[in-house]
Amino acid sequence: MANHSALFEESLPRVALLVETHGAGRDMLRGIARYVRESGPWSLHHEERTQQFVEGWTPKWLESWRGHGVIGRIETESMAEAIRSSGAATVHLSGVARRSSFAQIVTDNDAIGRLAAEHLLKRGFRNFGYVGWQHELWSEQRRKSFQRCVSARGFQCESLQMPNFNTLPELWDQFTEQVVEWIRKQPKPLGLLLCYDHIGPPVTQACRLAGAAVPEEVSIVGVDNEEVVCAICDPPLSSVCPNHEEVGYQGAALLDRMMRGEKAPTKPIVIPPRTLLVRQSSSVSAIDDSLMTSALQMIREQACNGLQVGDIARRLPASRSVLQRRFRDVLGRNVHSEILRVQLDKAQNLLRETDLSVRTIAQKSGFKHPEYMATVFRAHLGVTPNKYRRKFRPQLAADGRERQTTTELF
Repeated sequence: MANHSALFEESLPRVALLVETHGAGRDMLRGIARYVRESGPWSLHHEERTQQFVEGWTPKWLESWRGHGVIGRIETESMAEAIRSSGAATVHLSGVARRSSFAQIVTDNDAIGRLAAEHLLKRGFRNFGYVGWQHELWSEQRRKSFQRCVSARGFQCESLQMPNFNTLPELWDQFTEQVVEWIRKQPKPLGLLLCYDHIGPPVTQACRLAGAAVPEEVSIVGVDNEEVVCAICDPPLSSVCPNHEEVGYQGAALLDRMMRGEKAPTKPIVIPPRTLLVRQSSSVSAIDDSLMTSALQMIREQACNGLQVGDIARRLPASRSVLQRRFRDVLGRNVHSEILRVQLDKAQNLLRETDLSVRTIAQKSGFKHPEYMATVFRAHLGVTPNKYRRKFRPQLAADGRERQTTTELF
């Protein structure tokens, strides 16, 4: 049996994966794994060390490795030379199209920039900005596309180009201070694109320090849809999903064809972005009204803490009737409806993402009673909170942890 297993293993295509296990690389690996499950099996050798991005370093095992194919993020000449020496069919997964002796699958950075620009333009923004990585080609491609798109509509885009984000952990405060000064100089309301999600936390922090409310005065979009990073931004960051998983899947499919004898394509295969995930950082339209901006910021931050319409009128230089008129003119709804919208959004998030009871969620979302929250859910969503939760968390309902009542009130 052992000999048969060894013979079976030797008959499989031997493929090296030179892809990191975080960020874009993690999603690419998911795509590769999906292709192998569908069309494999392959015998996989994975190199996860990040030294592969350091010029001069190559894995020792590659010198004697005798495989059929390589899928990699080949960013250094030393790694490229080592792979060429192996003689294996090779597919390069990258964020940019560049001259290469390998077949390439790349993300569409032009489309990423356009998608972000169109999202902000549709929300009525007329002032735009970009925070990028000066010496990275993928960042420059996104910037140029974003600027072209807004320029075609007659608007300008200012850029803050940083020389190196690799030192961001050590220079976090310095970077934040630089963004604060830059944000203060920009006209508001501002539609802002970040070259990637990882600079979202210091940029949102800088907006707060600069006294610019997000998203009311600065609406921010990142790139990569790194969900954990987007979640720790305050408020949570909207982000373009470049579809790195599809890059990995198509890279594996191309390598499979090449290992079967197909000639490598001479031009990069470009994968368009999947979508733009809208979170709170870009969830409102551009509002060039300081009173509305202050009111909306107050609602966003305090709606779930018992905020009432009268509280807003007392804290701002406007009567209750003026506030109601401004809200109807700008948003098409009254102040109470906006407070309720924020509360409902919080309740929906907690139902989808936590195991908290409906009663606790009602309290945390600013509803005085769970019965009232249930009434709001039925009126706005057509379902009870429990039914809404079962749609997203069926296992929780199956475990019976939500059996708080014998009725479908909740």
